[in-house]
Amino acid sequence: MTKKIEAIIREERLHDVKDALRRIGIVGMNVVEVRGHGRQGGITLAGRTGTYQIDLLPRVQINIVLSDHNVEKTIKTIQDAAHTGGLGDGMIFVYPVEDVIRISTGERGHAALMYEGDIDTRRSNGVEAPNAKREVVGK
Repeated sequence: MTKKIEAIIREERLHDVKDALRRIGIVGMNVVEVRGHGRQGGITLAGRTGTYQIDLLPRVQINIVLSDHNVEKTIKTIQDAAHTGGLGDGMIFVYPVEDVIRISTGERGHAALMYEGDIDTRRSNGVEAPNAKREVVGK
């Protein structure tokens, strides 16, 4: 029913990723500054006093909780907007979410995730985001 996408991306790609997500109707997200490294193990910099290794690079983590049927479209949007072609572009993780509760109203599950103008309300109203491809969802 519900998934959490956790994307670790380059800081300089955050604006492009946020804009791309808004265009497809993703209106709720959390962004956290993080440090880490992947396979490359960091970077080596050369300065006046010699070279040194930086193994914890600054990155941004984006967290989004959404309906199952929106996961692939959201992943593709993040991939396209975050891609530079170089090492260290980031990773996307997808987790199952057992339940969602909106504190202010007590709504649970899918209803707690709904926002006016979000990806689900656009779909239910028959409104597509600009340049969006229509997908057929079956159960």
